[in-house]
Amino acid sequence: MDAVIIENFAWPEIEKLRDENGGLLMLPMGATEQHGPHLPVGMDTLLVEKVCAAASGRTGAPVMSALRYTVSQGHTPKWPGTFSLTHGTFITALHELASWAAATGWKRLLLVNSHFGNDAAARVAVDQIRLEFLGRLQIGLVHVFETGSGVWDAYTSDADDLHANRAETSLMLYLYPDLVRMDRLAGSDDEDRTRNTVFSYPVAQTSLNGVTGKPSAATAEEGSELFEKMVDGLSDLLVKARTENPPLPESEWTGLPQVKYS
Repeated sequence: MDAVIIENFAWPEIEKLRDENGGLLMLPMGATEQHGPHLPVGMDTLLVEKVCAAASGRTGAPVMSALRYTVSQGHTPKWPGTFSLTHGTFITALHELASWAAATGWKRLLLVNSHFGNDAAARVAVDQIRLEFLGRLQIGLVHVFETGSGVWDAYTSDADDLHANRAETSLMLYLYPDLVRMDRLAGSDDEDRTRNTVFSYPVAQTSLNGVTGKPSAATAEEGSELFEKMVDGLSDLLVKARTENPPLPESEWTGLPQVKYS
């Protein structure tokens, strides 16, 4: 089955897709930020687009266009190529997109994220959206790096505060080998300097070149294995999400006063 990318369809087809999938819709969230001297700044977006498209092809779940500019403030302006929204702007964007999803009849919105820096703001957005649209729109958040057996362990095998490391480079070697600067790969390794620290530090204070980990150990074979695990995990979640309902019956929570954040 081909991936169901809704921007490729007209509204009558989209209406049918919505009704055939329990009102389920995916919103991929990537980033545009430095990924060391060897990877493209669009790495997170390129990855989440591929994972969502593959899972859509297996399940038929529709996919929105990916958010390419998100929360990358932790990378600082030290390296060119990073473009970041503020946390508040990102939360507002998610809230407004969810509002349009609910208004046009979608019942379930799954945020699929591939960038660590989006996590905190996305969780705030989910907290707000689930309350404001109670009974109208179910909202959830999943991270591709936590989706699939053993994926997180592979991601953190060479660094806890990882970035452009072995796992991410392996994925790009598999998905987009032409975009990996092989001539810079061998010298890109940089250690994780965040272990046992008390405070939180932006990347400019912890990395010499924007990398944290050992990308020199990356292989396309490892990337292929990680990608398949991600797609397997996300596909399983999508099948469940099509029909999942609140654990308690509607009689327990219907009729509550509406809470608005906009």
